[in-house]
Amino acid sequence: MRALHRLRLRIGALAALAWLALAAAGPAQERPAETPEAPPPAVLIADRVSLSAARELIAEGNVTAYQGQTRLTARRISYDSATGLLDIEGPIRLTDGTDVTVLADAAALDRDLRNGLLAGARMVLDQQLQMAALQMSRTDGRYTQLYKTVVTSCRVCADGRAPLWQIRARRVIHDQQEKQLYFDDAQFRIGQVPVFWLPRLRLPDPTLKRATGFLIPSVRSTSRLGTGIKVPYFFRLGDHADLTLSPYLSSRTSTLDFRYRQAFRRGGIELTGAYTRDDLLADQPRGYLFGTGGFQLRNGFRLSFDIEWASDNAYLLDYGYEDQDRLATEVALTRVSRDKFTRAALIHYDSLRDGEIESRLPTVVGDVIRERRYFPRLIGGELRLGMAAHAHYRSSDLDGVGRDVLRATGEMAWLRSWTTAAGLRADWQVGVGIDIFEIGQDSAFADEVARLAPMTALTLRAPLTRVTRSGATEYLEPLLQIGWSDVTGDPVPTDESGRVEFDQGNLLSLSRFPADDAREHGPALAYGVNWSRYSPGGWHHALTVGQVLRRDPVAGFSISSGLSGSSSDILLAGQIQSDFGLDFSARSLFNDALDVSKAELRGTWSGDSASIGGTFVWLGADPAEGRASTVSELFLDGSYDLNRFWTASASWRYDVADTRPAAAGIGLAYRNECVEVDLSLNRRYTSSTSVEPSTDFGFTIALRGFGATNGTERYVRSCSSS
Repeated sequence: MRALHRLRLRIGALAALAWLALAAAGPAQERPAETPEAPPPAVLIADRVSLSAARELIAEGNVTAYQGQTRLTARRISYDSATGLLDIEGPIRLTDGTDVTVLADAAALDRDLRNGLLAGARMVLDQQLQMAALQMSRTDGRYTQLYKTVVTSCRVCADGRAPLWQIRARRVIHDQQEKQLYFDDAQFRIGQVPVFWLPRLRLPDPTLKRATGFLIPSVRSTSRLGTGIKVPYFFRLGDHADLTLSPYLSSRTSTLDFRYRQAFRRGGIELTGAYTRDDLLADQPRGYLFGTGGFQLRNGFRLSFDIEWASDNAYLLDYGYEDQDRLATEVALTRVSRDKFTRAALIHYDSLRDGEIESRLPTVVGDVIRERRYFPRLIGGELRLGMAAHAHYRSSDLDGVGRDVLRATGEMAWLRSWTTAAGLRADWQVGVGIDIFEIGQDSAFADEVARLAPMTALTLRAPLTRVTRSGATEYLEPLLQIGWSDVTGDPVPTDESGRVEFDQGNLLSLSRFPADDAREHGPALAYGVNWSRYSPGGWHHALTVGQVLRRDPVAGFSISSGLSGSSSDILLAGQIQSDFGLDFSARSLFNDALDVSKAELRGTWSGDSASIGGTFVWLGADPAEGRASTVSELFLDGSYDLNRFWTASASWRYDVADTRPAAAGIGLAYRNECVEVDLSLNRRYTSSTSVEPSTDFGFTIALRGFGATNGTERYVRSCSSS
């Protein structure tokens, strides 16, 4: 066997040398020009090679020919050096790179495999789109013409059954360089039933990601807008920019959606929006504009922007774009490094809530932050310096409700850590903060206020670990913090710190307010424990319990924050994870009477054929946070694979406090190797002055195989059953 293998290698080598010699000895007029673009020489390998007296090279048995990225296998190849043509007997398999595969019964090609005819040919693009033709011709290795062609991405069975969909054409031209398909006399069929006919048709091949042309249309029917169709059209504006225009027409609206994207050498932008004329607000144009972008500047700076604008409060919900009740437009300049942080931002807020008077809201906000870390060798530890400036503006000129504020803050803190031989961890920090306020249009506060806030804290941790008999690893970490801070100065408004969350992240903070317009003061003691367990079976459990005790209550904390009074609510937070897709987390605050002031639960499970998730939120009434009554909501969503092709999904949002549904939706999707169909039905029950309850029905259908599509292996049908 080894001798036979060596003999085959020698024959292959001799055949390759003979192929090159004959190619070089061909007619001078057929030789390619000696240019950098000239194709590389071809190589032929076979089990048996013979050379006739007429200088005809014949290769038989496991014949393989290579020319650049083109590879051809056949039963028999004969090469005529006088004409430079290859006569090939099938079955033939020709691959051009990784994207194009051609199967044929017989072929006549030139020696570079770039020009010629193939009979009984079938071409497959990107293992998705297949084209069967009576005859195929290749030109310059770029153009492939197929005559009397059937095109489909559906699986074609040998029993003669028609594919789910097909395009029949008199001629199809594939431009391999531009990755385009051109059809003459194209007839689209579902099964064997003709649906429509087009004299000319151009479609992208599956390897092309961006090409000018129509995208997948969709049908949308709502109780407020009627039934309409959206037909997007994509414009390729070069290699780095594109524009998508999507007319949406129904009996009650005429809308033009758009999306513009452009990439630059140091960043990119994306703008989306719409312009509308409808019957909901007659004789009044409506629309929205969202945009994002970012650019890398010199010295590590990054410039970013985020645009959010809508013509009226109900527009985004009416047309199903977003579910936001406040919009923010921001321009920011940021630089982040290991020991430095700089950020400057200007933000404009726009409220879509019917009950809010926008002139009395801080609609224009400016922030500048600069932080830096040092590691002094003389005293050890870490030195942190921070400076910040904040301003917000209300357009109202009324006293109190039109208040404008300018704040400048400087902070310095020193941190040092020690670990004893017994494993006790001690963290000490000491620092001071200085705040300067300028307050306008509010007679309840002084025009200028200066505050000084020294602070210090010692935190002790005792991390413990053990391994149980079952092999699980458990961690137990008792923790204790003794802190003190003192705030001297006149009172100031707390516009920035109106809502406070008490959680695991700020249990050991010296101030749990989200901004420096409010600070905690006086002595305080925080204690708690962290516990976690990792089992060999993949389960992970985590639990945190904590509380904060003070000598005196701190003003500024609302009732439901969990931090009002001299003793905070008890924080209880936990998480459960498994290796089979289960993830459950919960956080709750309990007062001294074990009444719940806030609670949230989130659970998800994801399996091979199903997934489900749920969220429950309970917030007690708190006028300071804008809740006159209790808020309690339950949200569920999930999906289930009915079989390999069908997937059902559903979502449900229920207002437990008002005992009524808020929103519901169901969906059904069908996917196989050649088609995608999506159906959805959504109902919104909530209403306000500008928003009414509505029902939304959506329908989209897409043919796979045109444009880049991946991940179809799971949905391929068998020929025994479709």
